[in-house]
Amino acid sequence: MGEKSDQKKAYILETARKVFMEKGYKNVTMKDIVEACEISRGGLYLYFNSTAELFIAVLQKEQEDTDDALEQTLEKEMTVADILALFFKEQKKEILHAQDNLTIATYEFFFETKFPKKENMARRQFEMGVKLLSEMIDAGVSTGELYCEDSIAAAKNMMFVMEGLKVASRTIGVSEKTVDQQILYMMQGLIAEEE
Repeated sequence: MGEKSDQKKAYILETARKVFMEKGYKNVTMKDIVEACEISRGGLYLYFNSTAELFIAVLQKEQEDTDDALEQTLEKEMTVADILALFFKEQKKEILHAQDNLTIATYEFFFETKFPKKENMARRQFEMGVKLLSEMIDAGVSTGELYCEDSIAAAKNMMFVMEGLKVASRTIGVSEKTVDQQILYMMQGLIAEEE
């Protein structure tokens, strides 16, 4: 693809992301994307054949952006506790601004679409989060910043709590105080006691 074609595809992805945020996944049609992008149907089908294919591309782009931001963060001189605090800050932002993200659309997509276990993007993303968190916890334990006997179990717990808060924010509502309490509770369980 040429530069102009890459720009067009990026524009479609960004516009589609906004449509999915607004309407969820199951209520979006290719016609909605055509109208939002103000392009022809053929222009859209040149890049994507279905809303499912388009949504997967949107999710992949989000993951790439998250990975890039994480890489930039890890290049800075930060303690493990600082990195965990930054992770929780980003999670908190996503929880409290649930209408500005793809949470509902993502759940709708994965409830509706059956993937083989190894191909499930949500599962892979969850497992990568667990791996990253457990490695951070292990690094913190090795420097004496943190204490944890089972970093994988702790990391899974953190991921489950964050996912639960994301769902709760869209269904029953979650206050900032509640999010802060849950984050504090998780962090207190990891802080190494000074002797």
